[in-house]
Amino acid sequence: MKRLQSLFFTAFFGATLFLSAQNSSSWQQHVDYTMDVQMDVKTYQYTGTQKLVYTNNSPDELSRVFYHLYYNAFQPGSEMDIRLQNIKDPDKRMMEDGKSRIASLSEDEMGYLHAKSLAQDGQPVTFTEEGTILVVDLAKPIPPGGKTTLEMSFEGQVPLQIRRSGRNSKEGVALSMSQWYPKLSEYDFEGWHPNPYIAREFHGVWGDFDVKITLDKDYTVGGSGYLQNPQEIGHGYETPGTKVKTKGKTLTWHFKAPKVHDFMWAADPEYIHDVYKMEGGPTLHFLYKDNPEFNENWEKLQPKTAEAMTFFSKNIGKYPYEQYSVVQGGDGGMEYAMSTLITGEREFGSLVGVMVHELAHSWFQHVLATNESKHEWMDEGFTSFISSLCMNQIMEQNKQNPFEGSYRGYYALVNSGLEMPQSTHADRYTTNFAYGVSAYSKGSIFLSQLGYIIGQDKLMETIQKYFEDFKFKHPVPNDIKRTAEKVSGMELDWYLTDWTQTTNTIDYGIKSVEADGDKTKVTMERIGEMPMPLDILVVGADGTQETYYVPLRMTYGEKDNPYPNLNRTVLEDWPWAYPTYEFTLDMPLDDVQAIMIDPSQLMADVDGENNVYQAEE
Repeated sequence: MKRLQSLFFTAFFGATLFLSAQNSSSWQQHVDYTMDVQMDVKTYQYTGTQKLVYTNNSPDELSRVFYHLYYNAFQPGSEMDIRLQNIKDPDKRMMEDGKSRIASLSEDEMGYLHAKSLAQDGQPVTFTEEGTILVVDLAKPIPPGGKTTLEMSFEGQVPLQIRRSGRNSKEGVALSMSQWYPKLSEYDFEGWHPNPYIAREFHGVWGDFDVKITLDKDYTVGGSGYLQNPQEIGHGYETPGTKVKTKGKTLTWHFKAPKVHDFMWAADPEYIHDVYKMEGGPTLHFLYKDNPEFNENWEKLQPKTAEAMTFFSKNIGKYPYEQYSVVQGGDGGMEYAMSTLITGEREFGSLVGVMVHELAHSWFQHVLATNESKHEWMDEGFTSFISSLCMNQIMEQNKQNPFEGSYRGYYALVNSGLEMPQSTHADRYTTNFAYGVSAYSKGSIFLSQLGYIIGQDKLMETIQKYFEDFKFKHPVPNDIKRTAEKVSGMELDWYLTDWTQTTNTIDYGIKSVEADGDKTKVTMERIGEMPMPLDILVVGADGTQETYYVPLRMTYGEKDNPYPNLNRTVLEDWPWAYPTYEFTLDMPLDDVQAIMIDPSQLMADVDGENNVYQAEE
């Protein structure tokens, strides 16, 4: 059986996948930020002003708005702290000696972000801080098509690094500044999305950011956007050979980031800053702590990042910005606009792996930008899918099935009894295990298995069309489904429904193989509730191979032969309601060596033992 699987993985993927390289809403809100921030690197406290110009492109009049104040999550007794103390399998990074690290934060260690004043078009407005959300009653409603200017002064304190953002990480990075500013909540065709910061996942409004950051001149800064004053700053950003003159004890870094929905920066006095200019691609920046044990890995990472950028631009769509920064910081790996924070004290393969995954998010989370609180599998899962393909190529892994880890994870979740539908809100999963597998593994399988249904070439065409049609539009699940339908000509509502909105499983089996005169009758059975079309491999006693294809009636279509070197027989459709299905082989039973359901192993059948018939020797 393993020999047969190996043979067909190699033939199938080698010939198809790797060579391939409905708008949910007709309007999007827009917001432009102008911020000026002063950071005290000794107290880790900062003050700032924010001018926010908000354009209401919706058909609705808006009488209030919401802001996210993410740093308030890092306080004892916050929703994040209480959730951490009550979930069955808390994030180990956020625990110490079995207790919540947030719960033990002192006043000078915790995080906070507070609005000090807020006005709309010059008029003071009423606002209320509710945990990590600021509720603002506007002085005057914003009409459809209207604009308003909101001006705020704010203050914050950077928490000890616990999750994603913070100061003084385990690797010694001074400042990882993500989720650090008052961020306007998204309003879309579903309404407002003022999700409290409890565990994970974000959603935002696209706009242009103009950010000035003033801090100690010895600190090197990197992250989102384009530096506007490199000749005043230096730190490796200036034109080579140019002298940089700095005055005073601080520097003001001025960044602009166009058409993004987030802005991250990190700073450390020991950062090495390398610049890698891609031919025909964006400029890559690498900022990492000077550590002789890992510096070589960071140097070797740079051409691999360029390879990954090229791979994603070819297989998804062109990267739309002119810069990308890979910055050491955070607590693992997390994507941001035009940048990522990753931990840096890793073996080379691990360093490349985390970079590839976070870079891939630039397409799925920062250009497409699904609401990952509600549809986290569309971001994490699709990112995991394309990252697996990328790693297989640029690291020459030569895996027969690059997604094998995702399938193992999914089967473990099914067997655990903890699975919840993928339509579950990201914060509502009863375990982190169930969330992680559902978002990453099952989300990845959504695409790899879609390729099994419609064909690998059609899958890659779907991904590229999906990106082109829905970039900067916050697509929803129906959008990827409709794109696949348009590309393939199949009806796929059943697939989206069963895979993402239920915990139905796939389980087909070969029920019996019997002599029928000089022919052979094969009876298949559907044991699981989720329907699928079937590819069936038949191996004769003389070693000849051919395939049989059983279309699923409710797709109202057929895929092309995925094994063009083998003869394929297309059988009658299998209507889902029928638990069994029979077909006849034009050969006597003695001439049948083996029969196998889905030799590609891309159909997530939860019981592979009943998928193979082997003639007795």
